[in-house]
Amino acid sequence: MKGFAMLNIGKTGWVEKEKPACGPIDAICRPIVLAPCTSDIHTVWEGSIGERHDMILGHEAVAEVVEVGNLVKDFKPGDKVLVPAITPDWNSIEAQGGYQMHSGGMLAGWKFSNFKDGVFGEFFHVNDADGNLAHLPEGVDPVAACMLSDMVPTGFHGVELADIHFGDTVAVIGIGPVGLMSVAGAALHGASHIYAVGSRPNCVQLAKEYGATDIINYREGDIADQILEKTGGKGVDRVIIAGGNNDTFAQAIAILKPGGKIGNVNYLGEGDYIKIPRIKWGCGMGHKQISGGLMPGGRLRMEKLASLLSAGRLDPGKLITHRFEGFENIEKALMLMKDKPKDLIKPVVIIHW
Repeated sequence: MKGFAMLNIGKTGWVEKEKPACGPIDAICRPIVLAPCTSDIHTVWEGSIGERHDMILGHEAVAEVVEVGNLVKDFKPGDKVLVPAITPDWNSIEAQGGYQMHSGGMLAGWKFSNFKDGVFGEFFHVNDADGNLAHLPEGVDPVAACMLSDMVPTGFHGVELADIHFGDTVAVIGIGPVGLMSVAGAALHGASHIYAVGSRPNCVQLAKEYGATDIINYREGDIADQILEKTGGKGVDRVIIAGGNNDTFAQAIAILKPGGKIGNVNYLGEGDYIKIPRIKWGCGMGHKQISGGLMPGGRLRMEKLASLLSAGRLDPGKLITHRFEGFENIEKALMLMKDKPKDLIKPVVIIHW
């Protein structure tokens, strides 16, 4: 089979590989819709997870099942399925402890384009099919549903990590596709004021559609100063970090009230340390909590998120700004994520229905 791969750090290309083998509880799928991710860019061009050779990229897909193991109960060839970016081993000790995304080691639930070939191949392997795949609901657009692989669950996990409650004031730093889904999730959780930090016009407009009440443009001054001014110097109850860099944590601490929580879902692809400002953190005693987490993955989450689409409560299809037709255009879509033109939010590649 053919796949688009990371050849080594800084280099990508097409490779030929054997079709993956199917274990007794696993599935082999072929993609229907694919989407590249900023994580792929960190992996290839920043070397954020170290050297990889001829590893097929990609972890966002809606797919068709072509083969299942003899112990798989709920899926069969021909089924159209949602594929989460994170596919835990559900019989692991870590999963039993509630941290399935770290099954087998820290971040080891993230397998596609990390420890094994990803979804940018003519076929790809899914471990623990009954625990990780979810049926594509009737009437749900597969293109919009592709956003359920990573963008929606990662953005929503920021909401969970920040522990947002009814009436909370919330800042979402970074309104790319993940941050936009954090805005949508915060609104669904009942946040009152949502301060969305970003500058690109299409992202700003979409943030408003998803529930942002205020836009903070980092090009117009320090974001901490702007948010503190809007809140009368009090700051916000919760912060979601969905963009920025290692220095963004200092700004998040500065705008957070004592007793507040920060949920980070931004993939820090470079640097060795983050900086926490001592005074603004209350000299270590300000009850300002920081949680950073990889989204949980798995079937149940996919089914619950898909139900939001079926019920008309969420439309992640608005994230998609660029559409390509055909497997051969994966490279073009990935390069868009690398170059980030101003009109880009999220590209997809439609393979077949």
